[in-house]
Amino acid sequence: MLRKKRICRFCEEKVDYIDYKDEKRLMRFTTEQGKIIPRRTSGTCAKHQRQLVNAIKKAREIALIPYISEMTK
Repeated sequence: MLRKKRICRFCEEKVDYIDYKDEKRLMRFTTEQGKIIPRRTSGTCAKHQRQLVNAIKKAREIALIPYISEMTK
């Protein structure tokens, strides 16, 4: 069974820097439990996955996005 290779959204949009203040975009890459979605699932390239993880961690530190969602508490 052949799968279609996923294309990195950030490469497609020609994003150079993933901003930690863009909460909507960052929340798309986290699960309900607050886990960061892995590269193989999300389809992001290695470069952008590293930037994404750093941006999510920074946004959590500043409390822009929660560590876990309110529903799982």
